[in-house]
Amino acid sequence: MSNVKEIEKIAGFSMPTLILLRHGQSQWNKKNLFTGWYDCDLTDLGEKEALEAGKLLLKADLIPDVIHSSLQKRAIRTAQLVNQCFKNEASINQDWRLNERHYGNLTGMNKKEAKEIFGEERIQKWRRGYRTPPPPISDDNKFNPNNDDLYAEIPEKSIPLSECLADVVERLIPYWESKIVPDLKSGKKVLVAAHGNSLRALCKHLDEIGDNEIAQLNIPTGVPFVYELDDRLNPKIKKPVLERAVDPGSALLKADLVKKQVH
Repeated sequence: MSNVKEIEKIAGFSMPTLILLRHGQSQWNKKNLFTGWYDCDLTDLGEKEALEAGKLLLKADLIPDVIHSSLQKRAIRTAQLVNQCFKNEASINQDWRLNERHYGNLTGMNKKEAKEIFGEERIQKWRRGYRTPPPPISDDNKFNPNNDDLYAEIPEKSIPLSECLADVVERLIPYWESKIVPDLKSGKKVLVAAHGNSLRALCKHLDEIGDNEIAQLNIPTGVPFVYELDDRLNPKIKKPVLERAVDPGSALLKADLVKKQVH
């Protein structure tokens, strides 16, 4: 046991611990499609990634007391599979504000084909421009997720037609402050099982990453990242996000694969 853990044990408290986990590979990840709010499930590999993440957390003694997930089945399923690795399963809270970024009318398009149609420069702006959303979803897009029963309880004005990362930050931070922060302050270990862009938004907030710099952050599937926080819920140690991975070597390799995709 580390000196920090010994001190915490003697003092009868622990510093807030936040674990971030992008869902395992989804069916549309495998097909290289823009997914966004479309509700697809995990692949067999995605399920394996989620179980491996749970085993890593168990081995590292990072067993969450509570899990926060998006409303999307790929994140929920990941949370459930991780939970199976622990003797005492954590409760899972689900909320749309942890959803993936809404990719507008790119939803359902093959990323390579979209690049050929719109050009690499435009796709790159939509992919990584902090305040540049893709074209809004059209009513005749057969993959339009906005009328999914999953979102029936969400006020219509809150359902986006498209989002940039700045929009994701705007909807996510109120949930962070109202739901996740109280869990952390009560001493619970918290796992957030979500998506590449909703986790990038949270990392931006926690690490105070600049609007331009956040474009360089790639979150791989199925890799847990750990934030040890101080009593003000600021990271105790400043370092690059990928170095916070439970398995940094795997994180770097998988993040490089994400970088090579056209999101």
